[in-house]
Amino acid sequence: MSETIPETWRPALEPVLSTPEARKLGGWLKAEEAAGKQVYPPRGTRLAALALTPLPEVRCVILGQDPYHGPGQAHGLAFSVQAGVRVPPSLVNIYKELEADLGLPRAATGDLTPWARQGVLLLNNTLTVEAGLAGSHAGRGWDAVTDACVAAVAEREKPVVFILWGSHAKKKASRVPALARNSAHLILASAHPSPLSAHNGFFGSRPFSQTNAFLEANGRGAIDWRL
Repeated sequence: MSETIPETWRPALEPVLSTPEARKLGGWLKAEEAAGKQVYPPRGTRLAALALTPLPEVRCVILGQDPYHGPGQAHGLAFSVQAGVRVPPSLVNIYKELEADLGLPRAATGDLTPWARQGVLLLNNTLTVEAGLAGSHAGRGWDAVTDACVAAVAEREKPVVFILWGSHAKKKASRVPALARNSAHLILASAHPSPLSAHNGFFGSRPFSQTNAFLEANGRGAIDWRL
């Protein structure tokens, strides 16, 4: 694995990344790139969510599935795209719900870095994807790495909000026993913001106001969701 593990996440991730399975994942990624396949996001940004959101500062976790697979989109944060890139449909719907929930105007940018810097861990389950092929790196070994990230947050005493959009995020959370054991946390589950499912319970779920109400009640401060 060529990515540098951010300092605060090392105790949680070094045991996982030292396993044969993780080394196999790293070798497979190198082979894919050596064969000329385009992998997103680029090297050096695949752990960006962890670099921008140190473990002790996590206040909210939003779980995604895998990175965007279009050119210039993925940069290591779930649901986020780089500045200047067209806002994807799921993020458009997230902005619609944010406007309905908190009255905030829809952002012109899809870059969610300001959220990450405030303790919102924007974590995909699978941290790489082949260009143009959604889900192409699922089942290759990233699950163990990102499960360890979720477990590290869930094991902390400070209350955290886990926002689970869609069945994929819910299944991931169910694989982390520490999340079920620690009643200090708040779990908000709803439909995915994708245009295919947003009208089945995502719209009207008010995750942003619920998150802030919980964090403030537990002395962790509200997140400024403005972009």
